[in-house]
Amino acid sequence: MATEPLSRGRIVTAAIGLIEREGADAISMRRVAAELGVGVMSLYNHVPGKDALLNGVAETVLSQVEFTDDPDAHWTDRVRGQARAFRQIAHHYPRSTMLVVSRQLHSTAGLLPVERALATLRGAGFDGADTVRMLRMFIAYIVGSLLREVGVTPTFAPAQTRTISADGVDPALFPEVSSLASLLGECDHEEEFEFGLDLLIKAIEAYAVQGEGRREGRKEGTR
Repeated sequence: MATEPLSRGRIVTAAIGLIEREGADAISMRRVAAELGVGVMSLYNHVPGKDALLNGVAETVLSQVEFTDDPDAHWTDRVRGQARAFRQIAHHYPRSTMLVVSRQLHSTAGLLPVERALATLRGAGFDGADTVRMLRMFIAYIVGSLLREVGVTPTFAPAQTRTISADGVDPALFPEVSSLASLLGECDHEEEFEFGLDLLIKAIEAYAVQGEGRREGRKEGTR
């Protein structure tokens, strides 16, 4: 049986398998070459180096997120669907998904989920600044939930402020990412923490009021 030729796809698939078994810290060009049974130098004909390989892993995982977005649905349902789709892929590739959140991705696969989320929030009537803050708040919530669920932490995370680089993106493919590039490229941690905290408290407050209404309704029903 002929051996499948070495390709970028095979290399990335081997890297994903290694990450899921041993964690992202196990990744090196030498280890991946050993997984494939080839010389390490042969990898460089398809992948420039480790950083490009890790980007390839993140992009491959994101490309498998199955978005079934209904543009006619209410924006809240669309946001729920997008968040659930990302969570679902995380259950298939928990360690690789944690790698996704620490990479600056400029590819179509990397920016498409961002574009979808921005477009949904903008379509709901939020301005650019609030849209970007809400996107980051949702990301923080999803990542926090995944840390608890799958028991792994993000690795290879850059030390700098978490931002989304929109340099050189095609505005025809990513109109929202392009128009909000300046906001996506900056982040005030203190301000965004307070923004998210305020929204969370207001949501709990509204939930409490709704609970009081439900309890009053049940009392009325028993009289």
